[in-house]
Amino acid sequence: MSATLKAGERVVVRRVSADDEARFVELACMSTGLHRPWVNLPVSVAEFKEYLARFDQVSAVGMVVCLRDGGDLAGVVNINGIVRGSYQRGVLGYAAFLPHAGRGYLTEGVGLAVRYAFEELALHRVEADIQPGNTASIRLVRRLGFRKEGFSPGFIRINGVWRDHERWALTDDG
Repeated sequence: MSATLKAGERVVVRRVSADDEARFVELACMSTGLHRPWVNLPVSVAEFKEYLARFDQVSAVGMVVCLRDGGDLAGVVNINGIVRGSYQRGVLGYAAFLPHAGRGYLTEGVGLAVRYAFEELALHRVEADIQPGNTASIRLVRRLGFRKEGFSPGFIRINGVWRDHERWALTDDG
């Protein structure tokens, strides 16, 4: 298991690792109905290996949200498309796993991941692109203080369909 990146009251976030493969795939399969049409997580060993390979710790960081009590995976948070130089920004991706969805674990975990992005990765801006109908995700970013910055029609291709997205962002102005 990889070391904790940030710890909260009920969860910790740490880098996703090859050791997570079996439980991650099991939970992703169990949670498919919860995730679709919003996000596609790896539901096979081969897909998980491809997923893990994306996280080079430079342009993308993959994390899991783990319960402090027992260590089970409650969700996943990624910081993708990290751009340095004058931008210093990254784009969030996140999803809860059943049976832990709806209990606030992911909100706490995403909040910890954002702190990690600002404090450890030295990003100035974290963005979240959310489909307008994904009310749970919109509530999550609102709880964390993100602001809605715009709307992009046909922005991201998911399951073969170009989907509209709202653009939300949070900056580290400290």
